[in-house]
Amino acid sequence: MRFFIELSYSGANYHGWQAQPNATSVQSEINQALSTILNTKIEVTGAGRTDTGVHAKQMFAHFDYFKDIDFTKKMLKLNGVLPKDIAIHNMYNVGDDANCRFDAESRTYKYHIIQQKSPFNLTAYFLQKKLDVDAMKLACKHLLGKQDFTSFSKVKTQTHTNNCNVMLANWEQKENELIFTIKADRFLRNMVRAIVGTLLAVGEEKISPEKVKEIITKKDRCSAGFSVPAHALFLSKIEYPKHIFNG
Repeated sequence: MRFFIELSYSGANYHGWQAQPNATSVQSEINQALSTILNTKIEVTGAGRTDTGVHAKQMFAHFDYFKDIDFTKKMLKLNGVLPKDIAIHNMYNVGDDANCRFDAESRTYKYHIIQQKSPFNLTAYFLQKKLDVDAMKLACKHLLGKQDFTSFSKVKTQTHTNNCNVMLANWEQKENELIFTIKADRFLRNMVRAIVGTLLAVGEEKISPEKVKEIITKKDRCSAGFSVPAHALFLSKIEYPKHIFNG
């Protein structure tokens, strides 16, 4: 049987989602906890691979097990075994061919910026600069649609294509906080952080909003802006077809 788990985590203490030798990862912690609770070796597949320091308000993973699971009891035990910065929220029995990575229709990320220093907001990027938010919003329109986002990707990745379909990109201002939201069918490594860094260059009037389109066309990482820090980035939502959870 195949099962989906829905979870969230703070990425501050982990070298990203992906299990790797000699480094603590979210995936390895979940593998260990599930293997302990189910008394057999379990290896989960994640819906994506968040980088070191990146958080997830909603993440999914799937695994296979040979019999049915009492979700209520097992979730309680799992959360008791897992570190305090990883939480399991739901478990679902799904079809044998359901895949949390390839069946996802979209993923949404949010990046948080504060413009007034606060000792209580350690998961936002403190940037005390005057920004032209209207120009940053205008630049977002150039990100929409299916395009090659090589300019915003780490080099030498193992992806077959750098094409992504961006469905939503915008900025929202709440008092001293700026929140960037971007939704797409898939994301490249470092893509969101590089996009935010480029849009901040627009906000600082270092480049024009129209320059963003030119940067995308160049397909050259050196043409885009810097990568903003990881600690302010959240994977906030993953969407699936309804039939996935209907058995």
